[in-house]
Amino acid sequence: MNSLIKADDHFFVAGARGMAGSAICRALQKKGYGDAAKGGALLTPTRQELDLLDSEAVKTWYSTYKPDVVVLAAAKVGGIHANDNFPADFLLDNLKIQTNVIEGAWKAGVKRLLFLGSSCIYPKFAEQPIKEEALLTGLLEPTNEWYAIAKITGIKLCESLRKQYGFDAISLMPTNLYGPGDNYHPENSHVLPALIRRFREAKEAGAKSVTCWGTGSPMREFLHVDDLGNACVFALESWSALWSDAPKNDQGQSLAFLNVGTGVDLTIKELAEQIAALVGFQGTIEWDTTKPDGTPKKQLEVSRMKGLGWNAKISLSDGLAPLVAENLSDLIAK
Repeated sequence: MNSLIKADDHFFVAGARGMAGSAICRALQKKGYGDAAKGGALLTPTRQELDLLDSEAVKTWYSTYKPDVVVLAAAKVGGIHANDNFPADFLLDNLKIQTNVIEGAWKAGVKRLLFLGSSCIYPKFAEQPIKEEALLTGLLEPTNEWYAIAKITGIKLCESLRKQYGFDAISLMPTNLYGPGDNYHPENSHVLPALIRRFREAKEAGAKSVTCWGTGSPMREFLHVDDLGNACVFALESWSALWSDAPKNDQGQSLAFLNVGTGVDLTIKELAEQIAALVGFQGTIEWDTTKPDGTPKKQLEVSRMKGLGWNAKISLSDGLAPLVAENLSDLIAK
């Protein structure tokens, strides 16, 4: 099958310096995309060079650089604490970024666009494992609903532009990500990097115990960010929702977005114990049950991406080992 993207295409990766965006850039470069020697380009403007919240700046940038393919990996992200304390920021900033980049790409005549969403779009009590059809079938998890609503709007904007104007926009919904470039902030990080930092600091301080949020019972699935990067390039090469034989939902309609994950999950307690063992922490693990657990289980059904020919390749143990072995101060600085 011929690839839908070419070596001489000009790629614009919005959010190229974030964890997901940088992994997507690595995956594109590994396959020879964006190579100037082949007539291509990999456009990765910094926030200072292009403010994605400024619609006029984005419009001018599209007019100047004329990308062929756009990947929207830019977003305001954070964990439970950040989402709970800054709901307006998460909703407004993400809506602005998505509208400016997606609508701007369509108006500029971009050939293909990939929007990166999140598995938090699904209802809190969705049937497990979660199929794409679960979208908008129930209430969202309250601790991240503002971010989720913004992401749902991004999916629907891509879908509506495809339906009304034939714009070749697709979306991928990854499960929880981890890997190089993650955020290790003590309050605004996601669960996996937060646990790595907590156990590393506890070991270095000689602490006898570590206290983690919640009960430890929620189930979570984790995808290495380099697997996500490869999935994004694969989708750009191999899948268009405009095709008659594209993956369909249970009603026989072309899907505008697909799940990306490993299809394997574990409890937060098991994750904490695994990280503690890799770090070499010998103390006890306590659980603060006054803190929220979040969604009880969030495992993605990933058969549609597998049906197209893509599978995750990096196991959790293989992905975690180099992260916990890294110097803690270097890790946090990144």
